[in-house]
Amino acid sequence: MNKTIAIIEWLVEAFGGLARLCVLALVFLVATNVILRYLFSIGPVSLQELEWHLISPIALLGLAYTMKHKADVRVDFIYDRFGPRGRAVVDLVSALLTLAVGLFIAKLALPYVMQSYRIMEGSPNPGGLPYRYLLKAFIPLGFALLALQAVANVLHAIRGIRSVES
Repeated sequence: MNKTIAIIEWLVEAFGGLARLCVLALVFLVATNVILRYLFSIGPVSLQELEWHLISPIALLGLAYTMKHKADVRVDFIYDRFGPRGRAVVDLVSALLTLAVGLFIAKLALPYVMQSYRIMEGSPNPGGLPYRYLLKAFIPLGFALLALQAVANVLHAIRGIRSVES
């Protein structure tokens, strides 16, 4: 069980690192766009689109990373009143629900991405970015990663319940 958790959380960390790099790239890109626009009166459409394209991996890959580091929104004033077993049960139920939602959305998003790939969807704007299906592919990837982190959380919760019982 510990090895499975470690592998999943290593993967989540790796994708979280990618999301962090996208944040850094976004900061540099916005700064570049501002300089180009206000100092040189240049505003390439492709660079402007790339800004919001970077938000997709930041948000979608960051979901699982945020959950792994317990930086998600919780109702701690209620959670803190439970004992160790109660917390583990709440963690188990919430992880199972997150797993179900993650898998459901990942499955729903696949046809959406595949349709975009089949038509080789690109930006409708002149000078915009091609290959929009790559951007849309972060939807099932992000939610599948969230589901994987939920599996790790289920295993953590089971381990917590077992440790309280023994």
